[in-house]
Amino acid sequence: MRQFELKDMSSADLSLLRQAIDTQVSLSDEEWNQLLARVSVRSFGKNELLLKEGSVCNCLIFIISGAVVYYSLSEKGEEITTDFALEGSWVTDNRSRLSQTPSHLNIKAIEATDVAIIAESDLNELYRSVPKMERLGRILIERAYVRLVQLSLDLQILSAEERYLKLLRENPEAVRRLPLYHIANYLGIAPKSLSRIRGKLT
Repeated sequence: MRQFELKDMSSADLSLLRQAIDTQVSLSDEEWNQLLARVSVRSFGKNELLLKEGSVCNCLIFIISGAVVYYSLSEKGEEITTDFALEGSWVTDNRSRLSQTPSHLNIKAIEATDVAIIAESDLNELYRSVPKMERLGRILIERAYVRLVQLSLDLQILSAEERYLKLLRENPEAVRRLPLYHIANYLGIAPKSLSRIRGKLT
């Protein structure tokens, strides 16, 4: 994780973070304050990296505002988009974070993005002091696994048009905000093919 602008915690709006946590595990005010003591808030500008390929992911990130994409680089240096996340989402590289090995991914802000960050060492301490946080961690890993499996299945059994329609139905905000190149890449189709599909549908 690169060190970008550290925002003032007192001015940061963390209501979205608490809402996201409370939908999974309900924290008492005391437990919430223990969490806040281990959270930092940072800002990333457009095209700045939250995580760089080759570095070890050492934190769990929550997007307060903005949008990011996950991508790896091809041998030709082209970005291969594997996932995305908007505000209200959790961001990390679980493989790198849990195994403490270099990441194969980059995570990049595609617009100005504010995030809440929990360092891995602080997260482990929260698991010990606030057992509900350990349950939250398990839920997040399970959800990430299900999302990965579903994306793999979609690529195998749905047509390009069906994959686009599913994304449009389930996440229209992503379709509106993500660049065409990243949407096409995420769906496993060429940008020109996506343009044709969108033209056909409109």
